Amino acid sequence: MQIKPLGKRVLIKPVKEAERTASGIYIPETAKEKKKQGIVVELGNVEEKELPVKKGDTILYAGYSSEELEVDGEKYLILDIKDVIAKIV
Repeated sequence: MQIKPLGKRVLIKPVKEAERTASGIYIPETAKEKKKQGIVVELGNVEEKELPVKKGDTILYAGYSSEELEVDGEKYLILDIKDVIAKIV
């Protein structure tokens, strides 16, 4: 199944945050940062030049501003382009 976001939205695959630090200390969910990372999978139906990201970009996005969905056992998020905080270069 293919998902195509509408308008100025992006479909991303979230990057899982580390469960432990480099020294082995467990990080509980409540201590993790609210800003999260994801990889852009699909763009909404606007011209690419209108959006500051493109497919394959790794982005930071606000943690509570997305719609979760699962397709073929994979978790994805759809979020509005205004909720994208930064592009990791």
